Amino acid sequence: MKRHRRENNQLDTSQGFCCRGRVWIEKNSETYLGFGRMVLLQRIKEFGSISQAAKSMAMSYKHAWDLVDSMNRQAGESLVSTSKGGKGGGGASLTEAGEAAIKEFAGLLDRLDVFLAKETARLQVSMMR
Repeated sequence: MKRHRRENNQLDTSQGFCCRGRVWIEKNSETYLGFGRMVLLQRIKEFGSISQAAKSMAMSYKHAWDLVDSMNRQAGESLVSTSKGGKGGGGASLTEAGEAAIKEFAGLLDRLDVFLAKETARLQVSMMR
């Protein structure tokens, strides 16, 4: 099973103290997009299937579908497009809005990493006094 936790390589933890953080986007007090949802979208793009994406994350299909439905509903447009199953099976793909959501959230994570690296450096200096 693949790990899907984000590793922050910018932080030097050799000095002991280190700032860590998590971020997600909410709409009307409901989670819209976070790291796990971003990974789910990336896996749907990779596998072309909500079911396969869910399996790769050790998640039930129902839970994955509920997350996709929540994101689609909150976005006001589909992030994931699905086709019904049948003889050849169904499928799923990201829409342009889904691709944009991944890009925006990845950028947010990068900016958070920069902030945390700066705060870690500041903390290490102030804690050495």
